Amino acid sequence: MSKDIRIKRGLTLNFKGEAEKQLVEAPRSRTYAIKPPDFHSIIPKMVLKEGAKVLAGDELFFSKYTEEVRFTSPVSGTLLEIKRGGKRVIMEVIIEADPVDDYREFGKLDAASANAETVKDLIYESGCGAFIKQRPYDIVADPKDTPKAIFVSVVSTAPISADLGFILKDKVAAFQEGIYALQKLTPGKVHVSIDDSSSYLSDIKGAEIHHVKGPHPAGNVGVQIHKIDPINMGERVWVVGAEDVANIGNVFRTGRFIAERTVAVTGSEAKDRKYYKTIIGANSVDLIGNVTDDIRIISGDILTGLKISNNQYLGIYPNTLSLIPEGNKYRMLGWLPFTYNNIHSNSRTSLSFLFPNKKFEPTTNLNGEERALVVTGEMEEVFPMEIFPMQLIKACMAGDIEKMETLGIYEVAPEDFALIDYVNTSKIEAQEIIRLGLDLMITEVG
Repeated sequence: MSKDIRIKRGLTLNFKGEAEKQLVEAPRSRTYAIKPPDFHSIIPKMVLKEGAKVLAGDELFFSKYTEEVRFTSPVSGTLLEIKRGGKRVIMEVIIEADPVDDYREFGKLDAASANAETVKDLIYESGCGAFIKQRPYDIVADPKDTPKAIFVSVVSTAPISADLGFILKDKVAAFQEGIYALQKLTPGKVHVSIDDSSSYLSDIKGAEIHHVKGPHPAGNVGVQIHKIDPINMGERVWVVGAEDVANIGNVFRTGRFIAERTVAVTGSEAKDRKYYKTIIGANSVDLIGNVTDDIRIISGDILTGLKISNNQYLGIYPNTLSLIPEGNKYRMLGWLPFTYNNIHSNSRTSLSFLFPNKKFEPTTNLNGEERALVVTGEMEEVFPMEIFPMQLIKACMAGDIEKMETLGIYEVAPEDFALIDYVNTSKIEAQEIIRLGLDLMITEVG
């Protein structure tokens, strides 16, 4: 069964730096790392010490409050270092990789015919539970919960981000097995959203298929949940990334945790803009080499990704590694209207709207500081949910839990406010405000 979702409100950002549709094998990194900060709200408890030998799939640490949620090694080798930050918080668990991986054997399992408890046990024992996030709160899902539905988006509308349809083209069998496994975790439906580049997934069994069209953020799973099966208070919905469904499926097909990650290197400053087949937790230098200080390296897309330094490790979830210029060059009288037409803006004070097909080059420059003004209707123009974004942001800033609930805090994640970060005249950090609001809800409501 297929349903169409058409999004009208949003913004298509036409930027330079898309990756060429060419898949190459990335060099094997000497070291790999799993970073606990990638798993928001998780407090890690180590099960191994530095110097321990590990197989790919061996448990490294688990969640302090949910022991069933395990985090496993993507490669075999030696636990080289447990890097800590302030208050001894674990920041990175670094593995020195063997030349060739040896795997822990979990045993093959036919997900379609196995019972639900056996399927769930294998997912969490292998470490694939880390791939499953829950809404509300956008955190790693609690296996003791029963979600009313599971959502998978194979649509990426963020600017110069990875084409998920291209990534999954050779992984259809694994993706199908992953859908069979996810089907056992919910009494409801597994919803898979596709677009023209992933239309070959229309015949996937065990899922309800939705064709998505529209500008960014049409590809955001939060927008799709809002349009298909909105979240009410007390309900749980689980979300799994497109390639992570295939990784889950491979556990059932092979009996091994094969931590593949296909990364699109994008951005105007990237030398070789291609798709690289690598392993979760790879070192960025093996994909992009050494870059100069005037280039920003972002693990993820340019709207929602996290800044990393040269020779640091990729995040566990993103399929995109973006390189754009640092915004450290300022324009003379840049505040004057119509002064520059090489900078994209959603405002009519820029000439960019006269060139709808022109590709612009984004930088990290905010083009102004935080301002004590709010332009009415500006946020709503790029926010396709039936939620008042400005009022919700204000409620989060005030810490008003009752208003946050009334205004739809349970339905949103920080990424849904990325375009608001981009277009709002106030220059406020909307994603950060929403994240703090969600953290307050976790603490006060649970």
